[in-house]
Amino acid sequence: MTLVSIPANPVPDETIAGTLKTKDGVSLRFARFLPPPGRKGTVCIFQGRAEFVEKYFETVRDLRARGFAVAILDWRGQGGSQRALADPFKGHVRDFAEYESDVEVFMREVVLPDCPAPHYAIAHSMGASVMLRMAYKGQRWFDRIVMSAPMIGLSTKTYPRFAQPMVKIMRAFGMGSSYVPGGDATVMAAQSFVGNPVTSDPVRHARTVAVLEARPSLGLGAPTVSWAAAAFDAMDQFAAPRFTSNLRQPMVLVAAGRDQIVSTLATEEFGLRLRAGSHLIVNGARHELLMEQDRYRSQFLAAFDAFVPGTPLFA
Repeated sequence: MTLVSIPANPVPDETIAGTLKTKDGVSLRFARFLPPPGRKGTVCIFQGRAEFVEKYFETVRDLRARGFAVAILDWRGQGGSQRALADPFKGHVRDFAEYESDVEVFMREVVLPDCPAPHYAIAHSMGASVMLRMAYKGQRWFDRIVMSAPMIGLSTKTYPRFAQPMVKIMRAFGMGSSYVPGGDATVMAAQSFVGNPVTSDPVRHARTVAVLEARPSLGLGAPTVSWAAAAFDAMDQFAAPRFTSNLRQPMVLVAAGRDQIVSTLATEEFGLRLRAGSHLIVNGARHELLMEQDRYRSQFLAAFDAFVPGTPLFA
């Protein structure tokens, strides 16, 4: 599938887009952006739930201006990648291990053969959860990882505490492919700016809406019961004390101070336990730090600049 280019969000120069096939037969859309002169390596971007390549065109330009090549994929079930269910607006996986297989084929078929080393990563929200799981298992594709609003725990202001046992019971009773209670095919990213929980920047919000209007098939509605239960399974792993003690991947976690999606407190507590990483909070920012106002977004980029491409902590 080709990339969507609109006047407010044109495709960056020197772009190569294509599709991959995972070991379980899922078609994934990817894009890579060639390195500028004086290249410093490659930054891989791992999106959050319901995102798509086009949302990150501005960030691609920022990274290329810093001398990096960039590579990004749409996770299975979202963006321009293959959807799992007959209702294409259901965000669905059975286990986050499925996302790990997406990363493996992306790295082996796109990044390692075609993108200059050293390799770094920016991972947002759900994408950060996947990176944490893979780092825990000892996978070391990246010299350093910068995580944006990582999904380590959910905000209790938005998600009631009974949500976790509810979706796990529903999954056990064979309701995994149903929308989560109260969820439907409404594309959250295309809703009104007023009251949205992800960004306080009206221009960047309108840009995302315009891309979805140009290609509605990129949109995604609420997750399924199975996706939600799998997310809770992952977050249960992160809460275990041994999880952080086994991490050796150099990383920095950047949390949003006014996050209504994930728990900033959970990120802070997780960051304090890290042996090879640190954390910081961008006060006042909402969940999507790279889609936020410049005064917040620039703080995330400053953290990136301070951490990458510094000397790796571990050879």
